[in-house]
Amino acid sequence: MRKPILLRLLVLSAVLAGTAACTAARPEQANPELAQHGRTMTTVKPSHQDLSNKVSLAGKVALSPVFGVVAPIDGQVRYLDVKPPDSTPTKPTKIANIWAGGKATSVEIPAGTTFSGRLVDDKSTVTAGMPIASAKHVGYGIVADVDGAQAYRVSGAIATAQAQIKDGPGPFPCAVLGPIAALPAGTIPDPPPPADPGTGTGTGTQPGQQPGQQGQQPPVKLPQTPGKDNGTKPSDPTGLRLVCTAPDDVKMINGATVTLEVVTETATNVLVVPVEAVAGSAGKGKVDVVGADGARQTKDVTLGLTDGKVVEIKTGLTGDESIAVPGPNLPAAPPGADGKPGSK
Repeated sequence: MRKPILLRLLVLSAVLAGTAACTAARPEQANPELAQHGRTMTTVKPSHQDLSNKVSLAGKVALSPVFGVVAPIDGQVRYLDVKPPDSTPTKPTKIANIWAGGKATSVEIPAGTTFSGRLVDDKSTVTAGMPIASAKHVGYGIVADVDGAQAYRVSGAIATAQAQIKDGPGPFPCAVLGPIAALPAGTIPDPPPPADPGTGTGTGTQPGQQPGQQGQQPPVKLPQTPGKDNGTKPSDPTGLRLVCTAPDDVKMINGATVTLEVVTETATNVLVVPVEAVAGSAGKGKVDVVGADGARQTKDVTLGLTDGKVVEIKTGLTGDESIAVPGPNLPAAPPGADGKPGSK
């Protein structure tokens, strides 16, 4: 009985040894998921589809948010002296004129808001869409911070904005106030010094009285200083953000968390490719076109809308190309260009 058992053990040992030898002799296989960087993993054909530029933003309900007021045209800004209101304005308030070609175009802040500060110096040359003043919305608003990666996707005109308050009302339309921009600190000029009654000289003398003579001075009401007694306070700087207001019938709680979905633009039947196939994301970009022989050719393209999955190709492609995914890599910085000592 022992001989068959020993024979089977010897055969099994030989098989295991042969398997180990084959395994050791077999060359190591590369993990297909760890392909060389820049290698063409696949190709895609451009396609046509309707596209909306949607961006999701995290925001909060805020009391009396500050927003920007932009110049409607190119020209020179001339501010008006805006007095603090006695109550919430029910009509738009004119705050400046933009002069161009001898004509003035007025700049107003909407009803329900108060003037909060000048953002540029008086008589500055400004461009259309440039924030020139800040205003404060009286009441609740929704404020969403915008990071740099989202800035160019939401910097244009916003078509619609929908808001959803966490564990609260929504979704509901949210009316956008001002541009998507970071605002510098607003300034409110000091009022002119009081003139001496009857003379306008400001010397403190009464009519007919020589400087230095004693006399009874009439009471002079000193002007209020902005930011102290008259309730007018220059606005603080803000980061890049969006401000919008909810319908009147929506209950708001200060500090409540809000999710905003913003649609800036829409387009119909446009040429698109996956975002992974494009280097660049704002206006200009590059794609790799793969030829019949598998060789890559990098081409410049003009970019349009994106929904985060695909991006519109305005120019640079015909639609018949095979596009490499992933797209081209940006060239590495030359040696010594990192700002370290010894770099040129």
